[in-house]
Amino acid sequence: MAHTTHRTHAKEKVARPAVTAPPSPGPAAPRGVRARKLLTPWLFLIAPLALLIVFTYAPVANMVAYSFTDWDGVSPELSWTGVGNYVDIFTRAELFQVFLVSGYYLAASAVQIGLALYFATVLSFNLRFRNFFKGVIFFPYLINGVAIGFVFLYFFQDGGTLDSVLGLLGYESDRAWLGTSASANVSLAGVSIWRHLGLNFVLFLGAIQSIPGELYEAAELDGAGRWQQFRYIIAPGIRPVLSLTVILSISGSLAVFEIPYIMTGGATGTETFVIQTVKLAFQFNKTGLASAAAVVLLLIILAVTWVQRRLVPDDKVDLV
Repeated sequence: MAHTTHRTHAKEKVARPAVTAPPSPGPAAPRGVRARKLLTPWLFLIAPLALLIVFTYAPVANMVAYSFTDWDGVSPELSWTGVGNYVDIFTRAELFQVFLVSGYYLAASAVQIGLALYFATVLSFNLRFRNFFKGVIFFPYLINGVAIGFVFLYFFQDGGTLDSVLGLLGYESDRAWLGTSASANVSLAGVSIWRHLGLNFVLFLGAIQSIPGELYEAAELDGAGRWQQFRYIIAPGIRPVLSLTVILSISGSLAVFEIPYIMTGGATGTETFVIQTVKLAFQFNKTGLASAAAVVLLLIILAVTWVQRRLVPDDKVDLV
C-alpha cells in the first residue's frame, strides 16, 4: 500500500507542467531601422498616389474652379461668375430635362440586372455547354463601344438587319427605329443591355461560385429545390455584389455617352446629360457651364450612392 501511494505521488509530480519564465524582450531595434520600416510602404505608394493626384484630383479641382467662371476653353482670360452657371443649369429647362432620357437607361439597368442574375444562377449549376454560354454572354462586353455603335446603327436603319429579320418572320415594318424619341431611346437602351450584360453576369457568377458548396449539398438533403436554394442561399450570399451592381447601374445610367453619341449624336430626343456637357464645352465653347454641369452630375451620383449605401448597408453575410 505504501509503494502504491509513493508511485501515485511520483506520477503527480511528473504530470505537473513545468513553469517557464516569460522570454525576456530582445534589444530594441535601432531608430533608423524602425524609420525604414515605417517609410517603406509609403515609398511603394508614391507613384500611384502621384498619378492619382495628377490625373484625378487635380483635374476635378480645376473643373470645380472653372465651374464658377465663364471660360470658353481657349482664351487665357476668364471672368468670375459665381454660382451663375449652376443657376442656369437648374432654371433652364433644356439643360436639366435631359435627365429624363436617363430614365430609359435606368429601366434598362433593372432589366439587365435581372437577366444577369438569372443567367449567373442557371449557369452556376452543372449544365451542358455552360462554359460556351458563359463566353457568349460575356463576349459583347469585350467589344469596343464605338464598334458596337456602328454595328447597331446599321442594325436599326430602314431596311437594315432588324427589318430583314422581321420580314422573314412575316412582319413588314415601316417603323423608323431611330426616327422618334421614344423608339430611339428604347432601341439605344436595348443596345446598352446587350453591351453591359456580361459585366454584371461575371460579377454575379463569381459571387455565386464563392458560396461554399456544402450549403447546396445540405439544402438538397433537406429537400430544397432550385428556387429555395436561390432564395435562402444565393440571394443573401451575393447581397454585397448586388449592392455594388445597383450602384454601378445607377451611375452608369446617368452618365451614358458613347452608344447614343455614335448612333444618333443626341438627335431625336436621345441627348444625354454627358452628351450635352460635351457639346457645351467643345461645340458652343462654354467650358465654364459644362464644368458646372459635370459637377452637378458628380454630386448627383455621389448622393445616389450615399442614399443606396444607407438603405442597403454592406453588412457581413453569414449563411451558416
